[in-house]
Amino acid sequence: MKREQIPFERFSMEVYSVWADRWLLLTCGDYASGQYNAMTIGWGSIGRMWQKPFVHVVVRPSRYTFEFMNQYDTFTLCVFPPQYQKALQLLGSESGRDSNKIARSGLTPIASRLVAAPSFDEAELIIECRKIYWQDFDPTHFLDPKTEALYPSGDYHRAYFGEIMAIFAADARYAGKSK
Repeated sequence: MKREQIPFERFSMEVYSVWADRWLLLTCGDYASGQYNAMTIGWGSIGRMWQKPFVHVVVRPSRYTFEFMNQYDTFTLCVFPPQYQKALQLLGSESGRDSNKIARSGLTPIASRLVAAPSFDEAELIIECRKIYWQDFDPTHFLDPKTEALYPSGDYHRAYFGEIMAIFAADARYAGKSK
């Protein structure tokens, strides 16, 4: 799929609906060595932090992707057209520890342009990131008691902030243009 680079200042996305309804594929590791994993995510944020464009993602320690996020310095976030929802369901519900779920998803990993972590050929939006911060969630800081119910096993997420190094999109609406 042909994609154009979008300056962060022009980047436009229906943020809530992408996170909640379409999901993103978080991939970390090293494409060249073949050492990487991906998981579908529906929680996170995007914006500006420390004078840099950034994304914020969370990963539970029980996830195989957690090992890759801790070991490697870069990651990608990919958004796909709606027809890839089944592939994203598979990548979000099964572990890459025991099988090659990426191959089973039918998605095609490709080299990213600026970071070691892979992207995917079918993605309509690719955000390439470099980790700049992490922090483990501390349940003593939850202000809403309902939040604790999301962690019945006590497997609190680790939050990662990634500086956005580049954004590539196949759809002009991500550059603030109508179709």
